[in-house]
Amino acid sequence: MLFKKSFKSESVNGVQMGNGTMSFQNIKLNVHCFFLDGVLIDTGAKSLEKYFNPFFRQLDIDQVVITHYHEDHTGGASYLQKLQLPIFMDDMMIEYCSKKAAYPIYRQLFWGRRGPFQAEPISETFHSQNGTWRVIKTPGHAIDHLAFLNHSTGQLFTGDLYCQEKTKVILREEDIPMIIESIKKVLSYDFDEVFCSHAGYLNNGRSALKQKLEYLLDLQGNILKLYDEGNNPEEIHKLLFPKKYPITHFSSGEWDSIHIINSIIQQKTGISTFEK
Repeated sequence: MLFKKSFKSESVNGVQMGNGTMSFQNIKLNVHCFFLDGVLIDTGAKSLEKYFNPFFRQLDIDQVVITHYHEDHTGGASYLQKLQLPIFMDDMMIEYCSKKAAYPIYRQLFWGRRGPFQAEPISETFHSQNGTWRVIKTPGHAIDHLAFLNHSTGQLFTGDLYCQEKTKVILREEDIPMIIESIKKVLSYDFDEVFCSHAGYLNNGRSALKQKLEYLLDLQGNILKLYDEGNNPEEIHKLLFPKKYPITHFSSGEWDSIHIINSIIQQKTGISTFEK
C-alpha cells in the first residue's frame, strides 16, 4: 500500500503544534501533538515517528500527558520514555499500554504498531513551569479520555472530544450520550481557546463545542423519535445516514454511522442492539 505522509509545525498563542498526516487513496487522517510550558500533550503515531521525533527533540519537555490510549495519541510514548520523560494518563488503560498493542490491521497500517510504555496515573490537577492544569474526565470517545485545561492561559486541550461539528461515523466502542455529557462538563469550565487533536486550533472553541453539542442533542432526539415510531436501527441508519463513507469499508465496519444509532438506543433501552 502506498501511504502519503506529511508533517507541519506551527505556533499559536504560545502553543507549539505538530500535525502529522497519513493519506491512502481517498482516506486522509491526521493527528496533532501540543506543547506548552514544558508540557507535551499526546505523542503522535508510530508510523509518523520520523516527523514527530525531531519535533519532540526541539522542545524543552518536562512531562508528557496523554488524552487517551488510542495508538495515534500514544505512538511516540515509548520513544519519549527512552528520553527519561515522565508520562501521565488516566489509570484505566495504563496496564493495556504497558503491553504490546493489539488493534486491527488497518489501524496498524495507518498509525503503525505502538510500542509498550509505562505511564503513571495522572492526578486531578498538575503543575507546569508557570501554571496549574485541571484534568477533566471526558469519556465517550474512549473510556479513559481526558481533557486538559491550563487555568493560567484559559486554553483547553480536548483530545478527540470535538474533532468536527457534525459527527457522521464513530468507532464501535464510542458512546454518543457519554460524549454529550462530557461536552457539557467541559463547557462548565472557564476557557477561551480550544486545541483539538484532529481539528487543531479552534479560535472560537467554546462556540464550536456548543455547536457540536447542539448537533448531537438534535441527532439524539431524531434517532429516539424514529425508534419510538417503530423503526429499527438499520431503518434509522438508512434515513439519517444514507451516504457511505470510505472509512467504513476500509475498517470493516469498525467505523460506521450505525454505531451512533446503537449507542443512543442502548442508553434508552439499557439493552445492546447487538444482543437483540
